[in-house]
Amino acid sequence: MNAGAGNSLQQRATRVAAIAAQFADNVDTQARFPREAISAMKAEHLLGIQIPADLGGEAAQVEQIAEICSIIGQSCAASAMIFAMHHIKLSSLVEHGQSAQWHRAFMRRVAAEQLLLASATTEGGIGGDLRNSICAIEIDGDVCRLEKNATVISYGTEADAILITSRSGAEAASSDQVMTVFVKDQYTLEKTNGWDTLGMRGTCSEGFVFRGAGSTEQILPHPFAEIAAQSMLAMAHLLWSALWYGIAVDAVTRAQSFVRAAAKRAPGVQQPGALRVAEASNMLQMLKSEIVACLNTYRHAKDDSDKLASMGFAITMNNLKVGASQSILQIINHAMLVCGIMGYKNGTPYSLGRHLRDANSAQLMVSNERILGNTATMLLIHKQNTSLLG
Repeated sequence: MNAGAGNSLQQRATRVAAIAAQFADNVDTQARFPREAISAMKAEHLLGIQIPADLGGEAAQVEQIAEICSIIGQSCAASAMIFAMHHIKLSSLVEHGQSAQWHRAFMRRVAAEQLLLASATTEGGIGGDLRNSICAIEIDGDVCRLEKNATVISYGTEADAILITSRSGAEAASSDQVMTVFVKDQYTLEKTNGWDTLGMRGTCSEGFVFRGAGSTEQILPHPFAEIAAQSMLAMAHLLWSALWYGIAVDAVTRAQSFVRAAAKRAPGVQQPGALRVAEASNMLQMLKSEIVACLNTYRHAKDDSDKLASMGFAITMNNLKVGASQSILQIINHAMLVCGIMGYKNGTPYSLGRHLRDANSAQLMVSNERILGNTATMLLIHKQNTSLLG
């Protein structure tokens, strides 16, 4: 029986969030891995919840995972981002690895041992274009080897396994990719760049030369193009948006507390920040509605490979990511105007600097410019859905 048995996922997530909140400022200041929050996630057995029950998990659905991202995001965005990225990778295994014996056994390990999964999709010379690779997997009998100049592997040194993309072979086209799982004792990481950034400092997204060797069974049995279209990209946009929403929720909550405190000091006097809090609340509700609508869209399309691969679905998920990443900045800016110097300063109950800095990463993961370019191309041939009901 796991440590969280008898408690809801929300209760378990709330306990993790309380721990994450205690260390959030230190994690940010020191740009260090949020080990306390991740240890709490493991203690609450949250890292395996997406895995099917017959493999030791809890078969949690995307909306449940998104809710946890939001809860933890209200305390520490970096911790929530690590949780989100872990489950984005895990979705590739759950949706595309259950037909393979090695991957089923590995999922049992993830659930039992609470293994933390990381991703290596970016590459020197390609950047954030995850649908192309320069490096190629080398297959020698039952052994596969890979060397990749990965410009970013978030929390790479802390992960228990890395899911990494490459060309399917030396003669394969750059878009003919596979994804392979390498566990910690099968690879080395040679650090090539550090992580001293404006925000999301606790994700420790350093660059490495990855060198790994394992069994060919560890290559996922589906092409990466299918994995990306049917699970990874949608999960990324949904879970990222959920944790960004969490950042915005906490910002608005702090602004609301600021106005309430001012109202107590001057009862009966209309506070100038009250209207801005109302505006921020309105924007927060619209963001929540968009996330919930897209979670419903994904749930209804999840078992239909044609829907998942359709342009309409891709455009919907792209629009969510772009819209959410822009909306949170507006919301947090409103909160900052309400709290004034007390929000601008660090170390106050109303401090919003970390929120604003973390939120600025949203437009860059994957770049909104790249996403909008892809959407523009699709809209040249895809008719925009104008129905209110779907």
